Amino acid sequence: MPEMHIHDAEACVRLVPIFQNLNQAAITAVAGLVHERHVHAGDTLFLAGTDADALYIVAHGQVKVTQDTVSGREQMLRLLQAGDFDGEAVLFTQTEHNNNAVALTDSQVCTISRGDFQKLLHATPELALNVLNALGQRVVALENQATAASTASVAERLANYLLETSAAMGNAKFDLPLRKKDLALYLGTSPETISRRLTTFADEGLIKQHGRSEIEILDSDGLSLVI
Repeated sequence: MPEMHIHDAEACVRLVPIFQNLNQAAITAVAGLVHERHVHAGDTLFLAGTDADALYIVAHGQVKVTQDTVSGREQMLRLLQAGDFDGEAVLFTQTEHNNNAVALTDSQVCTISRGDFQKLLHATPELALNVLNALGQRVVALENQATAASTASVAERLANYLLETSAAMGNAKFDLPLRKKDLALYLGTSPETISRRLTTFADEGLIKQHGRSEIEILDSDGLSLVI
């Protein structure tokens, strides 16, 4: 596989937040780890359940990241376009992919393997310290995003809870394991809001309510779209 031109590789590296504030020497060192991968429309980059051993950066093209729904249908989680990336955390820890990634168009993808990156960190302590500082800044930014997301939508959190509970019980019809008071506390809202949102889901044909606590999911795919 031919190596990328150094300037192209550095451009890929600079797209990733934890690398953006590194000095030029560090950027050049990380760029030396970059491999280029050309994929055709329809090609799979990775599958859920497989070893996540590399950071993927989309240089050109479009890649869809999907997840299988409870009913087995494909749900698109996000679209990676030029400048987007997936797998930042895998550079630091061994894990598996939770989602699938498939190219929607002919695409150019840059990859950095965890093994190569770990070797570079061991060989250059200064780079390791710079990356650690960048990670700290990244954690703060993500915490701020999480705080904003937590206030975004009770509907999303409730829909996710219903789908997860249904999956755990192996049945579309189930009794809520939590009282609405406890469920409201868990989801960070009020019992009245829970009741109103359940009524809205029922009016939209997503669920059916039986009595005070029994829920029947009528449209899991539609409910998943709320998330």
